[in-house]
Amino acid sequence: MKRPGMQQPDPVAFIKANLPISPVPSTPEIRLHTAGPASGLWRLAGRREADPAPYWAYPWAGGAVLARYLLDRPEIVVGRRVLDLGAGSGLVAIAAAKAGAAAVTAVDIDANAIAAIGLNAAINGVDIVARAADIIEDPPPEIDLLVVGDLFYDPTLALRVMAFLRRCQASGIEVLIGDPERAHLPQGELSRIATHIVADFGGGTGGAAPAGVFALFGNG
Repeated sequence: MKRPGMQQPDPVAFIKANLPISPVPSTPEIRLHTAGPASGLWRLAGRREADPAPYWAYPWAGGAVLARYLLDRPEIVVGRRVLDLGAGSGLVAIAAAKAGAAAVTAVDIDANAIAAIGLNAAINGVDIVARAADIIEDPPPEIDLLVVGDLFYDPTLALRVMAFLRRCQASGIEVLIGDPERAHLPQGELSRIATHIVADFGGGTGGAAPAGVFALFGNG
């Protein structure tokens, strides 16, 4: 366990050294730095209660299903400005860029995720603007499409996210959500538009799970 006063490793150097590059099971077109049993991720993630959990280091079904959906339907993103909220590894942002988006921004509250996104974007040969920020209390950004993968795992966060998504929708932004129907997904406000079987670290086993792509009622 990390002792008090121990120096935090440089995230870029740590990720390069300890998280091997591998294809995402459901989207082999995309390769990511992914944590494994020997990664020693706690050395980077920290042990304090305030430290964000290292969600960015693993494949989650919500991001995986959105990435698959965008790669299969590039017309959804071609020429558009896309923002990936709670971007984690950058999987969905990378898929949007590969599918032909005009500009892609990835936002996450974890600075380690931002470091991973920069490395993962370079591996996949795409340009992504990555920002460490919590934007869900902010006014809607100047974008065309907002993609949200797996942000409905906590009840308080789910309420905040939905309020932001509704504000974005009201300003003319299209919203797409990827989720394997976790407990706090507000399905009564959503319309399912696609389903894929994808890898899901969030399920606790890392195995495959069905996940959906959803639009807000009233989108478009």
